[in-house]
Amino acid sequence: MTDFSRKVGDASARINQKVAEATASIETEVAEVIEYLNREVVPNVRQHSTKALRTAAEKLAQLADYMEQHPAPKK
Repeated sequence: MTDFSRKVGDASARINQKVAEATASIETEVAEVIEYLNREVVPNVRQHSTKALRTAAEKLAQLADYMEQHPAPKK
């Protein structure tokens, strides 16, 4: 029975080591993804969002001008 317990213990140790290695690798990859998002994606999203807001503001201003120049008929 001791031989079986030793084999189970060895297998458990190997599994624990593999899980620890995978966890370390995943943590490294996630950190790299977060760094990439912060460095590349977030600034582009902010830039494009700003442009979209400016375009929307211009279109709303044009609509307001149109509405002032063409009042709705009174009923």
